[in-house]
Amino acid sequence: MTVLVSVAATLAAVIHVVIFYMESVAWLRPSVWKRFGLTSQDEAKATAKLAYNQGFYNLFLAIGALLGTILYGTGVTGAGFGIALFSLGSMLAASVILITTGRGFIRAAVFQGLLPLIAVILLLLSLSEVGLA
Repeated sequence: MTVLVSVAATLAAVIHVVIFYMESVAWLRPSVWKRFGLTSQDEAKATAKLAYNQGFYNLFLAIGALLGTILYGTGVTGAGFGIALFSLGSMLAASVILITTGRGFIRAAVFQGLLPLIAVILLLLSLSEVGLA
């Protein structure tokens, strides 16, 4: 089960690192801001600072998911479980919030939230396996 948790959490983290890159590094590229529903370079410039900040939230969640998974997989199960569950749960919650912003964001929310959901379910199923239940 630990391997499955690690794979799902790592893939979720990779997605969030890519989102970090798009929001914090490449935001002013038309191919990026158009993915986020903006319609002009002026809108991209006006929202660049917000996107920059939001990108770092995604990066920190990715780091938390990876750190938690590493700790969990190397025997520091309590701390690893807690850090991974918090980070992955936050990713999942953010995807639910994204859905509430409009129907146009459902696809992005599913893409952003499916792997964290899988990882959270696997983490919870593994509780008895690692002696935390």
